[in-house]
Amino acid sequence: MAATKRKRRGGLAVQAKKLKRDAKDGKLPAKPNEVSEEAAEEEKDRIPGPVCKGKWKNKERILIFSSRGINFRTRHLMQDLRMLMPHSKADTKMDRKDKLFVINEVCEMKNCNKCIYFEAKKKQDLYMWLSNSPHGPSAKFLVQNIHTLAELKMTGNCLKGSRPLLSFDPVFDELPHYALLKELLIQIFSTPRYHPKSQPFVDHVFTFTILDNRIWFRNFQIIEEDAALVEIGPRFVLNLIKIFQGSFGGPTLYENPHYQSPNMHRRVIRSITAAKYREKQQVKDVQKLRKKEPKTILPHDPTADVFVTPAEEKPVEIQWVKPEPKVDLKARKKRIYKRQRKMKQKMSSGNAK
Repeated sequence: MAATKRKRRGGLAVQAKKLKRDAKDGKLPAKPNEVSEEAAEEEKDRIPGPVCKGKWKNKERILIFSSRGINFRTRHLMQDLRMLMPHSKADTKMDRKDKLFVINEVCEMKNCNKCIYFEAKKKQDLYMWLSNSPHGPSAKFLVQNIHTLAELKMTGNCLKGSRPLLSFDPVFDELPHYALLKELLIQIFSTPRYHPKSQPFVDHVFTFTILDNRIWFRNFQIIEEDAALVEIGPRFVLNLIKIFQGSFGGPTLYENPHYQSPNMHRRVIRSITAAKYREKQQVKDVQKLRKKEPKTILPHDPTADVFVTPAEEKPVEIQWVKPEPKVDLKARKKRIYKRQRKMKQKMSSGNAK
């Protein structure tokens, strides 16, 4: 039985505590100074644990989906973005008849506070919405020059689920609308630290460059040896249209004056080709009119024949005798061959009798 000790006023008390012994040598517990020295030595030899033991605080979740009517290239681009962003979620395609405000409800049901929505029009134009749901702001872009991971034969590679570095052009800090877009892109494309689906490594970088009033997106691998960059993909270009105060609507904060809609661009191309065709037709009409005009006869210039030397006149010979007919050698050979064949047939018929 375990030893018990009584209280002063009587009655059984808590069981008496046994002296703790070391598991290794079975001796009495060491003094605190010795324990600290042993812990320091063990700390030197201990292998550090994984980085993901920290606490997941940034609860950013991104909803990536599209409308109906997208082509295969857009679908592959969506899959590539979902693969590069482990904190993203997917959803079914939205009907084009529904209004864009419905997306805020979808984000709320999916427990997402950011959204990337691809909107297809005319089966050839693609628009991208970046939104902070449900309070805004949101931005609408025209997506151009899409190249997916399956399409590009790039040599770069990165770990699936690893956290990226974000590199921005210095122009993002100069203009206010670009500063707003920079903050929106940081919150959407940066993978939260200690996310359950993320890997504790940084081996690739997302670059956002501004050129020709457009945002160029590239994805590069960081090589460990010399920190060189090798492109992985995908790549696309974002042409800003408008920035709204709310999520998928609201007052317009900024409108791009350099933006030209795809319909207007196609109309300009058609007008250029039509102008070339009309120019060709006008040239043909002018040529026809010139042919119909009477030719102007210039008077004879007597000085034009000064340096003309007349040719020697040959005497005219009159043939009184009919020339001999030309001998056709082929016809002559045919006649000889026929004669010989007839002679052979007669000889063969005479021998038979």
